[in-house]
Amino acid sequence: MLQDPKRYTVTAALPYTNGPIHIGHLAGVYVPGDIYSRFLRLQGKDVAFICGSDEHGVAISMKAKKEGITPQEVIDKYHAIIKQSFEDFGISFDNYSRTSAKIHHDTASEFFKKLYNEGKFIEEVTEQLYDEQADQFLADRFVIGTCPKCGNEEAYGDQCERCGSSLNATDLINPKSTITGSKPILKSTKHWFLPLDRYDAFLREWILEGHKNDWKPNVFGQVKSWLDDGLKPRAVTRDLDWGIPVPVEGAEGKVLYVWFDAPIGYISSTKEWAQREGKDWEPYWKSEDTKLVHFIGKDNIVFHCIIFPAMLKAEGSYIMPDNVPANEFLNLEGNKLSTSKNWAVWLHEYLQDFPGKQDVLRYALTSNAPETKDNDFTWKDFQARNNNELVAIFGNFINRVVVLTNKYYEGAVPAPNAYSDVDEATLTEMRAYPAVIASSVERYRFREALSELMNLARLGNKYLADEEPWKVIKEDPARVQTQMYVALQIAAALSVLSEPFLPFTAAKLKKMLSISEGSLSWNDITLKEDLLVAGSTIGQAELLFAKIEDEEIQKQVDRLEATKTANIAENKKAEPQKDLITYEDFSKMDIRTGTIIEAEKMPKANKLLVLKVDTGIDVRTIVSGIAESFTPEEVVGKRVTVLVNLAPRNLRGVESNGMILMTQNAEGKLVFVNPDTDGVGNGEMIS
Repeated sequence: MLQDPKRYTVTAALPYTNGPIHIGHLAGVYVPGDIYSRFLRLQGKDVAFICGSDEHGVAISMKAKKEGITPQEVIDKYHAIIKQSFEDFGISFDNYSRTSAKIHHDTASEFFKKLYNEGKFIEEVTEQLYDEQADQFLADRFVIGTCPKCGNEEAYGDQCERCGSSLNATDLINPKSTITGSKPILKSTKHWFLPLDRYDAFLREWILEGHKNDWKPNVFGQVKSWLDDGLKPRAVTRDLDWGIPVPVEGAEGKVLYVWFDAPIGYISSTKEWAQREGKDWEPYWKSEDTKLVHFIGKDNIVFHCIIFPAMLKAEGSYIMPDNVPANEFLNLEGNKLSTSKNWAVWLHEYLQDFPGKQDVLRYALTSNAPETKDNDFTWKDFQARNNNELVAIFGNFINRVVVLTNKYYEGAVPAPNAYSDVDEATLTEMRAYPAVIASSVERYRFREALSELMNLARLGNKYLADEEPWKVIKEDPARVQTQMYVALQIAAALSVLSEPFLPFTAAKLKKMLSISEGSLSWNDITLKEDLLVAGSTIGQAELLFAKIEDEEIQKQVDRLEATKTANIAENKKAEPQKDLITYEDFSKMDIRTGTIIEAEKMPKANKLLVLKVDTGIDVRTIVSGIAESFTPEEVVGKRVTVLVNLAPRNLRGVESNGMILMTQNAEGKLVFVNPDTDGVGNGEMIS
């Protein structure tokens, strides 16, 4: 770990512009990266927090085909949505670029040419899957087939999402093109490969030896697993018509593989920022006194810990990342987040339902961040964290302090008198929090850091509850001056220490306390005697947080349930056709329309109803296994379709004469099969 770096380059994974941003992205990458960067700035550090849209690759082409628009239209649409979402949630990038920018095309092309000219690539002719009908080579995501490892029949050409295995498209059993549905052929094509195996010794020494004590176990373990499996050359070019053209002769119709071009986007985005700010970009990527940190999700560990470092090592002039604190995945209400299935909480939609509550979501996601294992976001937990923590602890303390200061002193910060032991202990504890929170942030333990911030708010609440200035004011107003002064110092400390986690709240609190932006730093909490000087004036109280009611949460739960139902309906497959029968076989069945005229539950049987059915030819008893779906009262009067010549069957002592025909809807609920036109009498034959 680099000690006392001169500057920091902090990157956040480039989001794919094939859809908007959801809470999983925010929890896994962007809020942690923002907390870290804001924390560093509050300490006066030189920070470049870098990101941008990843606008190349097959995901963009697939989205364009699906929506019937061009790839350029896709990236322009989603780049704007994503960029706005980041701004809305206070993600404080110093630069947010895009890989379609000229500066990125130039940077990636130059990077490739340098490695090409120095002989760092292997040139090979390989057999790739080719769709004759579409007249094109198939990128990995344009191929689906059966996974050779787990048998999943819908594995992609690069990965099986069921078992997580990394694949090549040619590994798939019975592959087919997702473009035309046809079976692809193998066709020869030339590509350039980065021989990762040449960097095995370097990676082992740098990570397995150099970072065994400071990298997160989930990151270290995945890297070790890849290295132990043996590294192989990996293609850096692809046969595609969307991307950065391979800048060498004989590479017409080929582009840089997106995994090669995307991480270079960090470098080109830094260049773009440096040009705008009048800085030199190179120290942020090439000086040994720079600390480089990548914030990513666990699906990007191999790219940021093996492939990109191998690229940088091959180029020769770049530093290696000091840490890659990857998070695990966030699930939603017990199920994996899925863009394609719309199983997500989209940031732009969240703000429509919860305007002004960006910090509530940031708080809930950080409190439940998947730092060491997959975690689950639920709307009930979100509500509880807002109501029981932000409102009841943080907001309650601030409201008390500001209201009482305005009530007793017309908003002026009172001068303290002699401190009691409790006052001294409280102020001493307050001054310890910057170091405590910093220790957690510097070790990328943001949940722990946020918990310590809330402990400071708890300290303030306890101090007021124990001291009871609203009672003491009648007997000892001089004592209350000291109590309120101490409480105001805690409020001021919270306005600074909360900024990395709750930037909108911090700004609102500073305005309430009349603290100008930038006038207090992180270390001032420990070093300054007066954070709020006696005699200065604060503003009026405003609620920092509002209670979230059950109805608001139920609306979100209902929306997800509707999504789940729609997914079931969309993905439901009809049962395969049964064996063929003859017309004579069918004509033996006597199917009639009827009406249920009586119904009761079968004693000691959870699933059975005993029905009296008017079949038009008689009134008969039929026992039906529908009691878990319908009450007796619900079915009386229902028009039904009955197989009347089914052989009688004795069920729990009741003879059943026939069968009610049923089907299921998309939710798996039983539905009666009946005529769709009024006026069809009982006993009419169905043929």
